[in-house]
Amino acid sequence: MTDTAARLDLRLVPAALTAWAVTAAGITWAVGPLLVAVCTAVGLGWAALTRWCGEARPALRTAAVAVIGAAIVGAGFALAATMRSAAVSGHPIAQRFGTVATVTVTPGEDPRPLGSGRLMFRGTLAELNGTEMPGSVVVFASMAGFGELMAGQPAGFRARIARPARHDLTVAVLNATGEPTLGRASPLQRAARAIRAQFADVSRDVLPADQAAILPGLVLGDTSTVSVTTTAQFRTAGLTHLMAVSGANVTIVCGTVLLSAGLVGPRAAVGLAAVALLAFVIVVQPTASVLRAAVMGAIALVAIVSARKRQAIPVLATTVLGLLIVAPQLAVDAGFALSVSATAALVVLAPGWAARLIARGWPKPLAQAVCVALAAQLVTAPLVAAISGRLSVVGVLANLAVAAVIPPITVLGTAAAALCWLMPQAAGLLIRFTGPELWWLLRVASTAAEVPGAAVPVPSGLAGVLTVATATLATVVLWRGVKVGVGRCRPVVKRSSGERDGRPASDPG
Repeated sequence: MTDTAARLDLRLVPAALTAWAVTAAGITWAVGPLLVAVCTAVGLGWAALTRWCGEARPALRTAAVAVIGAAIVGAGFALAATMRSAAVSGHPIAQRFGTVATVTVTPGEDPRPLGSGRLMFRGTLAELNGTEMPGSVVVFASMAGFGELMAGQPAGFRARIARPARHDLTVAVLNATGEPTLGRASPLQRAARAIRAQFADVSRDVLPADQAAILPGLVLGDTSTVSVTTTAQFRTAGLTHLMAVSGANVTIVCGTVLLSAGLVGPRAAVGLAAVALLAFVIVVQPTASVLRAAVMGAIALVAIVSARKRQAIPVLATTVLGLLIVAPQLAVDAGFALSVSATAALVVLAPGWAARLIARGWPKPLAQAVCVALAAQLVTAPLVAAISGRLSVVGVLANLAVAAVIPPITVLGTAAAALCWLMPQAAGLLIRFTGPELWWLLRVASTAAEVPGAAVPVPSGLAGVLTVATATLATVVLWRGVKVGVGRCRPVVKRSSGERDGRPASDPG
């Protein structure tokens, strides 16, 4: 067992994975009662086996703790998923499928443009024909009237009600047919919108058009001004994840603040990092995806700066369990899977790989950058392929090429976003310093996208996950086999008897 593996505490991992699997299965298919029965049977079976054979086999008792615990957790989550699915299937709105009604919906995120003058957003249903009726919905609407809608701003409109296409606890799909009546968002949401708009304006004033369009996406996740060409280049180059707020953004921002520990002390630095985290969430907008990214980024940050790195996996597993309790629909959310897998790669794989490279003489910053990019790409590649139906062959190299410019873009951009409302000139100065880094990022994306065969088509969905995961695993196994083979084939230099005795070969003894 390696030193890295010895430091990992994996006791909560079976419970978290079981909870995730049964929740996803219970939401996707009507198998909740079966899952409850299976988990209960497995738990009782292991309990009986341990009672009969446990005294003679201590290892069995150790395994039983993990299995029985996971079975209990799985039964509870399967029961909860069954109840949630039953509530969705029996929702009163199901009786109105195919009809038109007046609804009031509060978006949970800013609307996303779909092209051709259409947009979509997820939100919470508040009223149906004047009657209170909660539930999660997906709304498709025209840019006209809905273009200024923001997260947290209630909107009343006429809509045709349709059956949801996905099994993710959504009760209905609403196709808006009329002009909306917009309410007022919370002061927090309005402040976030104003900061984002001001940040985009200042960026356009001091940067070229292509750089000004992409900076809000890199810093705040606002991709509304990114061109179709740039989006396609980033997708082909495997850089799309950079234009979504993730745990990496949180880690970079808070990690930069923690560097002040030498000046203000470790406790004050942790407090400042907490304030920076709160400000970052407010500026970016406290939507569900941003809050999830903040949680995952905080876990990664703890793993990086804490002396107790082995606690990162228990904290991650506990966080997964907690988030699935609060929002079980995350079990079938691709963004949640990407966040968890990338965080796990950051705290499990990257440190061990970096330590090996550093031991071989690599500079520490270079080793960490290479290993973080490689670990994240390898772990998330199957999920990205399942979502997009394409696998970026140049993704690792492209991510490695831009690894050095992402932290300064994130730090300078976030600081500029915080200052742009009060001191736009200072914010503009900070944004100017991101120009060279943005130029390099765009150049890498365009160059990588032009490489022949930069992205290859793969099956989407579960078939894509299995295909890419198998190929990745085979590549890693073959690479390790080549390294072992090279090590075994090294020439052996024979020494004379004098050398074996510690004397020079020319010494007659």
